[in-house]
Amino acid sequence: MLMTSELQSDAIIFPIEKAKPYSITHCTPPKTRTANSQPPWLAYSELLKRAFDLSSSSSKIITHGFQHKASLPLISRQAISAFSFQARPYVSETITKSPLQANILRILRSEVQYQSEYAPPRQPVTQFKSFIVQDRPGEQWITMRGKFGDTEDIKIEVTMFDGYEVIPKLGDDSPGENLRLHISLLVDISKGDGSDDLEFVCSAWPDRLEVQKVYLIRRGKIPARPYMGPDFRKMNGKIQKTVYEYLEARGVNDELSVFLHEYMMNKDRTELLRWLCNVKSFVEN
Repeated sequence: MLMTSELQSDAIIFPIEKAKPYSITHCTPPKTRTANSQPPWLAYSELLKRAFDLSSSSSKIITHGFQHKASLPLISRQAISAFSFQARPYVSETITKSPLQANILRILRSEVQYQSEYAPPRQPVTQFKSFIVQDRPGEQWITMRGKFGDTEDIKIEVTMFDGYEVIPKLGDDSPGENLRLHISLLVDISKGDGSDDLEFVCSAWPDRLEVQKVYLIRRGKIPARPYMGPDFRKMNGKIQKTVYEYLEARGVNDELSVFLHEYMMNKDRTELLRWLCNVKSFVEN
């Protein structure tokens, strides 16, 4: 189809061949092009050649990666508008999503729907016993804060599941193994008077709390390689019992471990759904 643009009295009239754009999935133009047909970028380039006076002093025009020498005489606004109008259909069609992007989006949307319907996460609780529970969205940690008496502040940093142990199934009719998921805790007890803090490195198993290390630490004056104490699990039984009673009085016990496993199961689903939605949003945009 031939189109004409009427310019002012001193402008030229020229034919424009409307080229058919090819799909963005092609790495090269279709092989069925004839010598008389032109790809869009070449048609647009020829359009510029006809519009500008090529015999004048030259300046460089770059069109779709091709460099042409041309002067820049006065040209009417109508002509410029005509060029822009002819280019827009081709540009708008090239930004459509590729089959690969469409397939990724389809899979992500399906997984988001499945996770939302099959095992939707619950709203995270904000309190357990005397502790305030502070979720940290997008992170693998939560923070719990509490008090004991008027002088002690308790802060507990808790990881999501960070390990497991394999145990055999019980009973002759149940061959195989079970996994017990592991959560790490850092319990910090401070008296807020500038003295050392007492810290406990603990493991939270599905049914019990296990103390691994006990040590004192002074904020702001931590040595490069502090002594972290012996392996608490190998210490005298009476010392172990006393420490567990100390933590029990402050709410750090087996019941806390059970709560944390339930909480982290829910957080695991929440973070998975958040991650899927974030990736989907990135691909969409």
